[in-house]
Amino acid sequence: MSRSGKAIFLLSVLLLSYSCRYFKKEVPESFALAHDTLSVEKIKEPEKLFGIPADSYNIVTGHIKRNGFLSELLSGHGVSLQEIEQVLRDSNSVFDVRKIRSGNRYTLLCETDSAARARYMIYEHDPFMCYIFSFNDSLNITPYKKEINRIIRYSSGTIETSLWESMLSANQHPALAVELSDIFAWTVDFFGLQKGDSYKVIYNELYIDNESLGIGKIYGAEFTWAGKKITAIPFIQDSIETYFDADGNSLRKAFLKAPLQFSRITSRFSGSRLHPILRIRRPHFGVDYAAPVGTPVHVIGDGKVVEMRSEDGSGRMIRIVHNSVYSTAYLHLSRYAEGIGPGSFVKQGDIIGYVGSSGLSTGPHLDFRFYQNGSPVDPLAVEAPPVEPVAEENMERFERNKLVVLSLLSTI
Repeated sequence: MSRSGKAIFLLSVLLLSYSCRYFKKEVPESFALAHDTLSVEKIKEPEKLFGIPADSYNIVTGHIKRNGFLSELLSGHGVSLQEIEQVLRDSNSVFDVRKIRSGNRYTLLCETDSAARARYMIYEHDPFMCYIFSFNDSLNITPYKKEINRIIRYSSGTIETSLWESMLSANQHPALAVELSDIFAWTVDFFGLQKGDSYKVIYNELYIDNESLGIGKIYGAEFTWAGKKITAIPFIQDSIETYFDADGNSLRKAFLKAPLQFSRITSRFSGSRLHPILRIRRPHFGVDYAAPVGTPVHVIGDGKVVEMRSEDGSGRMIRIVHNSVYSTAYLHLSRYAEGIGPGSFVKQGDIIGYVGSSGLSTGPHLDFRFYQNGSPVDPLAVEAPPVEPVAEENMERFERNKLVVLSLLSTI
């Protein structure tokens, strides 16, 4: 079997282990046999738009105007105010028209006569969901999900400067860097990548109307960092899918490696640092990550917000207790995330605030601090305990998954 044939066969085996929701059914074409011949004649299917046969309509497209009214738009195309009111009243449980957003696209299917009355209006609420307003014998609003196409892709690369730049230079989707940094968030220090580090990944990319929406599922990945090869194998345990290494240990740990993505360290944990503003030496019990104002700050582990305050030195800060041993603090924020307050419970990876330059600061950055039993420790030197590995009773099933993923990665 050829290399490409082997990859296709193995991927088909892996994909069968996942829900059929990842696949699109193949619809056979309709044919008709002529009465006096054995030739097959293909029947021309009517052109459909959002599931509606559109051949017999004039198509009008546009974007919702700022402070515009739905009634103005529709009445200008022959729909009476009574019809509009009835549709809105009877279909309020399906879609609240107050959620219509200015700038979003709409499509009108209008009659071809001189009246040019609109029979349908399709409002595109987001990349996935539309709402069809029908002004026919039946007046209603119907939700319509756009068809999502998933294309399986194999990617690999070698780091020259950063993961982000490596993917951009290889014309890979930039969201793939975010996905990989999330999967390997604890096991790979993305701030310490070296030239020559490398990665392999198998994933699907989502498309609607031939436009990429980003990355869907990661079927398997491998990262070589500092000479160590780390494999990510997706596996469902206790009804939750997460990623494990080749030995069945979870790649998710009690804490993320860093609270930011794609930043750089400008100052490390030190017992004696020359303060950039005060110009005196004093301890710096944190790690400074330079990043643009507004960059999301993620909590590194589950915990409870115990303090939020603003002061001259630390600026806006937030402190989170994770358990009886560990706590963390995030300083110089520009603002807090919505819904975060003292007493709030947060989950690993939640956004708790945004990078700023509040307090005593020379520029936008996050001063991240880590405490063990109340004493500050170097965040970059902390060894956090792992979460549960693959259970013994699930190992046989995991080993089958692992064999397929490793075989696929070997073809890249």
